[in-house]
This record gives sequence, structure tokens and C-alpha cells, in this order.
Amino acid sequence: MSVTHSPEIHAQLLDRIPSVTGRELHEWFDTLDRGPSLTRCSERTNWLADEHNLSHGYAQAIVQEYVRRRRNRTPVPRQR
Repeated sequence: MSVTHSPEIHAQLLDRIPSVTGRELHEWFDTLDRGPSLTRCSERTNWLADEHNLSHGYAQAIVQEYVRRRRNRTPVPRQR
């Protein structure tokens, strides 16, 4: 079963990621972009935690934010 953090806990985890991991959030997003083509959030979370020695909580927060931002991204209009 997937466990999601409350909005408050999620924000706190995101704020701490740079100091805990030594990498900024956008760097983790780049890592996910370059990583394996996993479709499920749980698979991405497990891969990130295992491959980069992150706690499951931080890995899950990174993946959730990555998915949220990708979902909310405004498409760039094509020029003709």
C-alpha cells in the first residue's frame, strides 16, 4: 500500500532535501529523468532509495514532487 505524506510533512521533507542529501531538488529531478523508465511511483521511489542510498521518506517526497510538477507543467505552444 502506498503511503503519502501530509502536505505539511511533504513541504518539510522538500525543504530538508538539500541539506540531508547534498543535492538540490532539480538535481534529483534530473536523476529521475536519466534513470530507468519506471512508470509506477513506488518503483521510482524504491529505485531512488536503493540506487542513491536515500531513506524511503525522502525518496518518496522527491518522486511525489517530481510527478506533481510534471503533471502541472504548462505545455509550450508550438510555433508554426
